[in-house]
Amino acid sequence: MKSIYTLLLAGTALSMSFGPAFAQTAPAPTSPAQPTAPQTATQTPPATDEKPAESEATEVGDVVVQGRQSDVRTSIDSTSYSLANDLQASTGSLADALRNVPSVDVDPQGNVSLRGDSNVTILIDGRPSGVLTGEGRAQAILQMQADQYARIEVMTNPSAAYSPEGSGGVINLITKPNMPKPGATSSGSIRANVGDHGRWNVGVSGSHVTGPVTVSGDFGVRHDSIEQEIDRDRERFDVVSGQFLPSRQEQDVEADAEGLYGRLGVEYKLTDKTQLTLEARGNDFENTGFGVDVFEAQDVGGTVVVASRRESNIVQSFAGQGLTGRVLHRFDDAGHEWTNEFRYDQGENTMAISTVADPSIPPAPLAYERNTNEGAFTIQAFTSAYIRPMGDAKLRLGYELEIRKPEQDNTVLRGPSLGGLVVVPGLTNQFEAEQTVQALYATYERPFSEKLSAQFGLRLEQADIELNQITTNIQDSQDYFRAYPTMHLSYQLSDTQTVRGSYSKRIQRPQPFQLNPFVSFIDPLNLRSGNPDLEPQETDAFEVMWQMRSGQTFYQATAYYRDTEKAFTEVATNIGGGVLLTRPENLGARRDMGVELVANGRLHETLRYNASVNVFQQEIDASGIPGGSDRSATQASGRLNLNWQPTPEDFIQIAGQYNGETLLAQGTREAGGMVNLGYRRRLTETVAFQMTVRDVFNQFGDVTTYDTPEFRDRTERHFGGQATYVGLTWSLGGGPRRQQDPQFDFSGPQSGG
Repeated sequence: MKSIYTLLLAGTALSMSFGPAFAQTAPAPTSPAQPTAPQTATQTPPATDEKPAESEATEVGDVVVQGRQSDVRTSIDSTSYSLANDLQASTGSLADALRNVPSVDVDPQGNVSLRGDSNVTILIDGRPSGVLTGEGRAQAILQMQADQYARIEVMTNPSAAYSPEGSGGVINLITKPNMPKPGATSSGSIRANVGDHGRWNVGVSGSHVTGPVTVSGDFGVRHDSIEQEIDRDRERFDVVSGQFLPSRQEQDVEADAEGLYGRLGVEYKLTDKTQLTLEARGNDFENTGFGVDVFEAQDVGGTVVVASRRESNIVQSFAGQGLTGRVLHRFDDAGHEWTNEFRYDQGENTMAISTVADPSIPPAPLAYERNTNEGAFTIQAFTSAYIRPMGDAKLRLGYELEIRKPEQDNTVLRGPSLGGLVVVPGLTNQFEAEQTVQALYATYERPFSEKLSAQFGLRLEQADIELNQITTNIQDSQDYFRAYPTMHLSYQLSDTQTVRGSYSKRIQRPQPFQLNPFVSFIDPLNLRSGNPDLEPQETDAFEVMWQMRSGQTFYQATAYYRDTEKAFTEVATNIGGGVLLTRPENLGARRDMGVELVANGRLHETLRYNASVNVFQQEIDASGIPGGSDRSATQASGRLNLNWQPTPEDFIQIAGQYNGETLLAQGTREAGGMVNLGYRRRLTETVAFQMTVRDVFNQFGDVTTYDTPEFRDRTERHFGGQATYVGLTWSLGGGPRRQQDPQFDFSGPQSGG
């Protein structure tokens, strides 16, 4: 299978090499989308400007290649990618859509990283989302439907107008607007897909306008099946014999996943210049399954001295609700405006595991166990943003306040029978925290000549964190003030080429649960805890980017350097008996230096490609980590999509992704990837049929290796990601789009050929 991934990287490189030649010689398409006018220094609005749908074809501040899966828009501090022709996004989860975006990786468990950095902030329509923060985020990413989003915007060096939280950068999910048709007052769509192994999903979206009131909503239900296999070979050093003693653990889990989401928004046009918005949203995800865990350990002579079998019923749930109120006032039609918004989110997540353990060597009676990890959070936030054009320049001022209150309640009970379960004190605790962050920011953007423009920004933040370990009656706190400068430069080389440079200072604050020192039970061989001494990691990020747009072909090359102090890493410690305790620690430093290439173009009038390659050198300073060492490696990841449209009604897609090796303080996480297929046929003007196959070779998984003087561990995980879907999408006419607030580039084509 490694040969397939090698061919994928080679194919990506070849498509980038030969793409320009084909793009120059291939015949023009029969109905080409119209590119925007060439970008100039005085035509570069920042990504936060609102872009009405009807004017997107003439918006000169973005490089736009319209109407196809390879649609790319760029502003001075962001790049966004259309999902219009990503067939995996039409049937799959948010994880499937993110895996197809340059710079972004999603591992089998739903953890997201940008250019190898897993500390990423994810927004929805430019705003933080309760469901995409905290411990429940990975589960939500695996279960949220991707077809509710039109574009994915990537900001590896965002301006000071956005929170510096997330050292890797920001990913913004842009929801689908409902585009208007002349004379229509309503619009909507219905999407339904059926897959193998009992998988299915249904989504409904719509909007209706009555005078000054617009009502819009989205609702979706998703059912998935989950298969997970884990093989763990572990050796612990025995001081008596001076040898490593081997053990093996095999885990198999099968589960059903149910996901439900909904959103209802009401917008009222109070006057021609003032608009009121109220939005309610909710998500509810639940996994129910059964797992089997088999364990064997050997002595020096290779004799099995410990053997057991554990059978578990597993229930994992995450529910979140939120409410947003917003007032937008436009002083004129030139972009002078003031927005005030209040947001409230709350959620609960639970993992409950009931286990029966059957020890066979040495023989012992059945043992029973119940492990419950419960979490909850509330988020209260207020933002005020003021934008003022000043001739060719633009000033942006803002204030933000966020109060986040997480809670944790972990309980482990054990006993000889279900009726005889008693609490295990060392693994049972309650924890709560409160994190308050206040920020003032300003950005100023202006042209200095016909070709040169710049944006300067400064953000001031005060963070206060209160920790309360209720069980042990231990309180702790952190507070710090930081300044975060940003700078973006743009120079127009020609009508088709632009060079950009940027700098930003970013931070990754520990999540409150990462600061909880109490030990949580994972399984008999693995425990986890937080670290109350974990300090924020800070990153200085530098980028130089070259972009070229020629007709419908887009090329981008980015050289970047990221210097991170006190970088987070997971550290495992052998606490005896072959049991590992994992907790987060601060590395001395981490440095990433690399080049990322993105290419979108045409190999033939009916065949298009979308390719990206990221090659970087990573160095980590782990000299202070037990069992760790300084490490460096050159790593590579890539994507290659081929989109073939043999007829106006048929569209075929093959997509491959390859994620490179990841360095850890005590080991590595090996490379991996997957290949996907998709087919769409337009049956009528309003109905389309689609079929997708995810992970064609059924190889998606990962391998993590630890190698220390005290223990060695190799964990191979396979996630049974292969899935086949068939479905229909029915558009119910056109109507007013759901108004988007001016935070990011919300525009984008909603259909593609």
